[in-house]
Amino acid sequence: MKITVDRTKCTGLGICESLAPDVFEVDDNGDLVLKSDTVEDDGLSAVEEAVAGCPTEALRLVR
Repeated sequence: MKITVDRTKCTGLGICESLAPDVFEVDDNGDLVLKSDTVEDDGLSAVEEAVAGCPTEALRLVR
């Protein structure tokens, strides 16, 4: 699955990073960095939690 970020909504809170640190990182400037824009089945659960936990709804999973 592909991960997309709506950069106009993302505020860099880092909730996604805390839930899926292998995929998401907030850099020193407060910008979200995707370590990978795709997720395999073994990491899907953590990424789904991160998407669901995003308070600004900036994250999406696309098949």
